[in-house]
Amino acid sequence: MTARETLQAETAKRVLVFDGAFGTQIQDRKLGEADYAGALGLDADQKGNNDILALTRPDVIEDITRAYLDAGADIVSTNTFSANRISQADYAAEGLVGDINRASARIARDLADKYADYDGRPRFVAGAIGPTNKTLSLSPDVDDPGFREIDFDGLADVYREQAAALVEGGADFILIETIFDTLNAKAGIFAVRQLERELDRDIPIMLSMTLTDLSGRNLSGHTVEAFWNAVRHARPITVGLNCSFGAEQLRPHVQLLSRVADTLIMAYPNAGLPNELGEYDEAPETTARLVRQWAENEQVNILGGCCGSTPEHIAKIANAVKDLSPRRVPTTEPEMRLAGLEPFTIAV
Repeated sequence: MTARETLQAETAKRVLVFDGAFGTQIQDRKLGEADYAGALGLDADQKGNNDILALTRPDVIEDITRAYLDAGADIVSTNTFSANRISQADYAAEGLVGDINRASARIARDLADKYADYDGRPRFVAGAIGPTNKTLSLSPDVDDPGFREIDFDGLADVYREQAAALVEGGADFILIETIFDTLNAKAGIFAVRQLERELDRDIPIMLSMTLTDLSGRNLSGHTVEAFWNAVRHARPITVGLNCSFGAEQLRPHVQLLSRVADTLIMAYPNAGLPNELGEYDEAPETTARLVRQWAENEQVNILGGCCGSTPEHIAKIANAVKDLSPRRVPTTEPEMRLAGLEPFTIAV
């Protein structure tokens, strides 16, 4: 079976587990500039460029990925959130985008295959693509509302470059995550569909929105349902929410998305809200208890963690949901569903 078919078959049996955060795990290792820079000879300081560790300290990325697989993750992501031409330009590393993504995908692919071969349980690799630090919907200049730092075609090309390298490295899916701007996500969707035509193969898309306020909107102003209406044409294999707030604050938004989306739901919240020092204090047992409620109510198909989550969080989540029934994907009535900032439905 294809990766798409295998994932659908597995999620029909049980709630699957996604991995947790890479950033905080890397920070805990207290790496220095030499670890990041390696022997690449780049002109800029590399400390903080977590993505480049796939080239300079692959053992670190392997160790973190292995820890999440040991914790029970069925899907591991690539450490490539900022491995795009725009973000890597801050480190003078834009010329290494392809190498970074291929290397990170191969690390995840090799480990996923080893664990699957060991116990016969399928493991999947999600090629992670972050939103970049540019936005298509909003102007960064308050005095010039029409100004944009990048256009749609330019951003789509950035996404296509990254997606192509992730697929070449062995990613099963392309995960467009932490979507704060719906138009950015559309550029990502366009890029992956373009890549599909070039390669003449199916590349399943995962979409994950992030909310920027408790009313349930992303930065471009879309509600959860309006966002779904705007992207459902892409027929993503999963749609969901990540980052944002902790599980307690995300609960009503996961519930809404589960009701309206006729595809798999993947949710991976932060480990609570950060404290005044920007650190995450929510205990693994607390996170697991909160997300278990979503699974008990059959609102999710895949659960994991985002900022502040650790292998311990993922292990507790895996244990909490191991005996629960998965969500059944609903069949929606044929209606015209439109999206401004709010959803608008015209019954047929």
